[in-house]
Amino acid sequence: MRASRLTACLIAALALAGVRAGAEAPQDQVITSLAPAGSSVTIYRAPYGGEGEFNLEWLQGYALITETREVDIPAGRATIRFEGVAAGMMPESAIVTGLPAGVREKNLDADLLSPASLYARSFGRPVTLRRTHGKSGKSSEEPAIIRSGPDGSVILQTKDGFEAANCGPLNEQLVYPELPAGLSPRPTLSVQTDSPAPARARLTLSYLAWGFDWRANYVLRLRPDGRHADMTAWVSLASSDTTSFPDTTAAVVGGKLNFDETRSYDSGNGSGYLTFHCYLSPPQPMSVGMAVPAPPVMMEAADIVMTAAKMERRNDAAAAPVVMQGEDLGDLKLYRMPVTTTVAARAQKQVALFDRKVIAVTPFYSAWLDDGTDEDAALILRTHNKPADGLGIALPGGAARVFAPSGEEFVLIGGEPFTDKAVGETVEIAVAPSPQVHVTGSVTASGPRWRSYRITVTNANPRAITFEGKLRVSDDARLQQPSTKLKRQDGNWLWTVSVPANGRAVLTYRVATPD
Repeated sequence: MRASRLTACLIAALALAGVRAGAEAPQDQVITSLAPAGSSVTIYRAPYGGEGEFNLEWLQGYALITETREVDIPAGRATIRFEGVAAGMMPESAIVTGLPAGVREKNLDADLLSPASLYARSFGRPVTLRRTHGKSGKSSEEPAIIRSGPDGSVILQTKDGFEAANCGPLNEQLVYPELPAGLSPRPTLSVQTDSPAPARARLTLSYLAWGFDWRANYVLRLRPDGRHADMTAWVSLASSDTTSFPDTTAAVVGGKLNFDETRSYDSGNGSGYLTFHCYLSPPQPMSVGMAVPAPPVMMEAADIVMTAAKMERRNDAAAAPVVMQGEDLGDLKLYRMPVTTTVAARAQKQVALFDRKVIAVTPFYSAWLDDGTDEDAALILRTHNKPADGLGIALPGGAARVFAPSGEEFVLIGGEPFTDKAVGETVEIAVAPSPQVHVTGSVTASGPRWRSYRITVTNANPRAITFEGKLRVSDDARLQQPSTKLKRQDGNWLWTVSVPANGRAVLTYRVATPD
């Protein structure tokens, strides 16, 4: 009975203090928008993103997020709270349109509900200390007041004085009577406005947020003739943010923007874990109970492969994959999904970009040439990004994987990333070094200011192959007496030759240096 009275008195005292404070300094009316009526998420690649798997704990791209919200705005000064925005929001980038009056102030309430923030914001406030006996399972409760910060031991004041919790044989738990003001279970942006009259407004909120990224992935399946291939392109979307955007319009931007900004590792996505240690005995975990609404459950990192994105079904017929549509965006390229999807919290997914059949490819082998060359030549597939060759679509840079037919199956034979390719450009996809084509180089003669070289290419394939070798010649040297005609390409001398099946080709030349 005494414990209940003490708790009631403490809560009543806090409430009375709040009423008096409110009488002295009237607060703005508060209107909360719990969720958007619609949204769009446009993701920009990390400027220096790597290849391979995403690190969902450290995505360095960002997204432009646009939300529409229906809000009843009262007359006079008011604070409008937009709950459920991205935790990685850059508040300085936020733009709100549709208000009857302009925005006076905007704030990102990034102090999210977590065990650590709940404890820290409850300093000096009453809580209930619940003790559970391990053997009997019986529990007892008594009122207490938090007297320490979240770092170190839990110091509580009870009717018996000050004590360090979790230092005995009992399992101890804190139960909070209410959620401290300003502590939100979801990321929240608040704006202050002053409307001359009440109104029902349809607001648009746009902002940039960190913690997103995307990559392109290509799958090439060679046809039996080796000179044609089918290409499927996928876009992988990734979010490390704690907010999900269901039924959103998703898009990605290809190309690199002139935009750079530094940020700390923890960009608002921290876990808020709370660990207390008793300094009088071996450390033991202390649970923190909350008699307040729990925050939304965060999704673990997961691969969600959308092999067909959303399917459109007509008369129960087989559905085709929904692919992203390319649009010009100045010198950049925008790829938009024609149907809504979900950009889930701390997750990634794949969406089909396109699927092209019978693309013309030219296989050849390549290597850099000098007197120290002793390596396998790389197999490369070359195509031209134009409709005549089966493409003619902007290709965002990404990783390529090449598969070759083996009976009724396809076997991975290699692949490497390539950079962005505009329509009309030449596309070269390096597959892998081939042990069937080997290149060696040697010095055959030398003088005071010249050297003669011999390059030999051997082909162990049962078919003729095309070889392209690039000569390493310094800018101040002169190439003399090549055994065959060479041409210049990208500032280098290029030797192109057909090497017969199970045969070889030889190039000899001399390089002279100035006096």
